[in-house]
Amino acid sequence: MAQHTLDQAPVPPPLGAGVPRPGGSPARRTPGRMRRVLRSVVPGPTADAGGAALYRRWWLPWLWMGPAIVGTTVFGVFPFLNTILVSFTDAKPLGGAYNLVGLDNYTRLLGDADFWLATRNSVLYALIVVPLMVLLPLLLAVLVEKNLPGIGFFRSAFYTPVLASSVVVGLSWQWLLSDQGLVNVWLEKTHIIREAIPFLSDSWLILLSAMGLTIWKGLGWYMIFYLAALGNVPKELHEAAAVDGAGPVRRFWHITVPGVRQSMMLVGTLTGIGSLRVFTEIYMLGGATGGPGGADRTLPFYIRDVGLDPLTGNAGYGAAVSVALFALTLGLTLLAQRLTKEDES
Repeated sequence: MAQHTLDQAPVPPPLGAGVPRPGGSPARRTPGRMRRVLRSVVPGPTADAGGAALYRRWWLPWLWMGPAIVGTTVFGVFPFLNTILVSFTDAKPLGGAYNLVGLDNYTRLLGDADFWLATRNSVLYALIVVPLMVLLPLLLAVLVEKNLPGIGFFRSAFYTPVLASSVVVGLSWQWLLSDQGLVNVWLEKTHIIREAIPFLSDSWLILLSAMGLTIWKGLGWYMIFYLAALGNVPKELHEAAAVDGAGPVRRFWHITVPGVRQSMMLVGTLTGIGSLRVFTEIYMLGGATGGPGGADRTLPFYIRDVGLDPLTGNAGYGAAVSVALFALTLGLTLLAQRLTKEDES
């Protein structure tokens, strides 16, 4: 009986139990209700936090994020809000006094034939470039994915245009496509054509040449995207399909394409945004006027002409066109996100 009594006797608490630690709170002694109150009031780790989090100050993460937040605010949020405000004024590019004009700039925009021409060129640019930029880099990635001797050279060669400056590439294409350029001279020497093709003087050919330049320069960049995505497609699916008699084309459409569909959506979104913002290609191939009579001007090109000209420019109207370009880009992005969600469901 005595032995049983000794076994049931309560064990005294260890020395120092319940005593607050120096510089901290009582260890594991705060009631559950008090912990919930502390979590809702104190912006940081509570008394039940362990390790370094117990001594971390609540403002330390904000200190690390501070430079990024300041940079985003100064160079992103503030210019965006300022552009919206300027679009309701008649401000000049070089500054000075201005007046509020309300919705006059937007009313003028709706009846501006040049604005709608620039919008047509930008939308047409996106409609042609985006599908090609989604599919062609994927085909290129499939070709260079295999570990063959010397394949690294071809990967580097396909990626080289990405490293070149847009201005340098534009000058090279300008030399290739001029009336006395390499392309026309070769076509004439081989008797394919009788006279030079006006790549740089016909409005439609300038636009198509600029699209070709955009696609050629972006192939290597988006090829890298697809190479990373192809690494996640199980090889067993291709092997099983090959055993069942599926050819390369069928395996591509039924295995490769579904496996990289998310990357295709991403590439399509990025390419669409870039196509709506194209400027350098049109400027290099069509000149400072944006083609004959400005027929090839895109929305960024038109914003420069109407909003930044120091003599005749109207910064308020240019800001209104910029807001319209933002709305068009936002609509494309939301459409891509919706298509992505429908594909996932």
